[in-house]
Amino acid sequence: MKTKLQLLFFGCILLSILSCTTKEKGREVAKTVSEIEPIKKHIVTPSEVQSDRLGSISYFDGYPSDETVKKVYDNLDFIRGVETFLNGIPAASMQALIEGFKGAGLNSLGEFGIFENLMDSKSIFLTPNTESVYTISYFDLKNGPVVIESPPNTLGMINDMFFRYVTDMGNAGPDRGLGGKFLVLPPNYDEAVPDGYYVVKSPTYQNIIFWRGFLQNGDPKPAVQSIKANTNIYLLSQAEDPPKAEFLDWSGKRFNTVHANDFKFYEELNEVIQYEPSEAFEPQILGLFKSIGIEKGNPFNPDERMKDILEDAIKVGNATARAISFSPRNEAIYLYPNSNWTIAFLGGYQFQKNNARELDGRTLFHYIATAVTPAMEIEMVGVGSQYAAVYKDSRGDYLDGSNTYKLNIPANPPVKDFWSVVLYDPQTRSMLETDNPFPSVNSELSDLVKNNDGSVDLYFGPEAPKGKEKNWIQTIENKGWFTILRIYGPLEAWFDKTWKPGEIEIIGD
Repeated sequence: MKTKLQLLFFGCILLSILSCTTKEKGREVAKTVSEIEPIKKHIVTPSEVQSDRLGSISYFDGYPSDETVKKVYDNLDFIRGVETFLNGIPAASMQALIEGFKGAGLNSLGEFGIFENLMDSKSIFLTPNTESVYTISYFDLKNGPVVIESPPNTLGMINDMFFRYVTDMGNAGPDRGLGGKFLVLPPNYDEAVPDGYYVVKSPTYQNIIFWRGFLQNGDPKPAVQSIKANTNIYLLSQAEDPPKAEFLDWSGKRFNTVHANDFKFYEELNEVIQYEPSEAFEPQILGLFKSIGIEKGNPFNPDERMKDILEDAIKVGNATARAISFSPRNEAIYLYPNSNWTIAFLGGYQFQKNNARELDGRTLFHYIATAVTPAMEIEMVGVGSQYAAVYKDSRGDYLDGSNTYKLNIPANPPVKDFWSVVLYDPQTRSMLETDNPFPSVNSELSDLVKNNDGSVDLYFGPEAPKGKEKNWIQTIENKGWFTILRIYGPLEAWFDKTWKPGEIEIIGD
């Protein structure tokens, strides 16, 4: 009996202890939960949320529903399709150029296209000028190093298949305008290099060469003769007995070199990725392209769902590129305060600042232009060229060919050589096609009438204002246009901005 009472006594004590411990633990758990809740508030996902873009997004304890999974993957593929367009423009543009060159007759190493009578609006290029003797070619390094004989007194450059700068040739190059032989090495080339060349290496196999020759008293013939006599391209293995160069006159020839703005764009980009070494591109950008099915070694063949998404993405990508180019929101793109004049290079010729890529700057440039070189953006007084583009009038409205406008070029423009104004079509970003195949004026060739203060008023419209015919450039009714002011041999007043062009003013409104 005593033993039973003792057991009962100790049992009650044990139960009391356990009860107290449980209550204490309960209080501790409750305390812990109350401490954690404010932290969890920012990481837990409700069972349903509303998105402005995707609508209702639902979960089971953080697991996305089947409907949500479909929505977000469709959205992700769409976003990556848009980003592929914006980031792939340099490569697609290069591919379109090469396809255009081939269609215009350049099919072998040693062949050049030359505009002996200057380029006009029939040839569709991104924002070319009407005052340079363009000479253009491309080459492929898969068969080994290539020798380029560069002519004197030109502005030349080589760009790789992502439109990256490889080297300058001519006046801004290491030959200092004297001309010379350049040797371009393929990617990963590690064999002995002979003496006697300016040696550069390209990250890609295919590359494009541009030269600009200069008019002499308005005459292109001396530049054409010099280029033909001093320009060639051939394999290093042919250096002992190089083949003769061949020149095709592209003056007045109608052909296209501008990349597509529809699904064909992705196919142009895929051609580049399949042909070029993967090491030539950043892993991040190759991963972006891969995410929509563009991957080296694999066919680009999206299924019906993916193709529908990409067809939609290209529409938004094109709209985005046009907004970035024609209505930039980054104030750094504008040349002057309260002005619509814009620069071509945001972040320099590498589109980079503080080790960060200027994504919009790269898109802007490559959507409206070709040919990347420091000579077009670095401040070199009296050397190279500088650019200013404008798409809107002084009121902030897009330039409309139905209206008449005036632009004042103040006296004493800061040029060692000359300045020019060329009109372009916002659809093609090539020269505006009008009754005049050269929709431009320049201070060297045009018989411009000056004002009493030495400034020049230029007029734009479907018809010339009475008495202003010499200073007029035709536009097309119900069609947009934009213009680029080029400064050849820019002087200090251009760089310090003590001289600046006027805004484009609508008149007769």
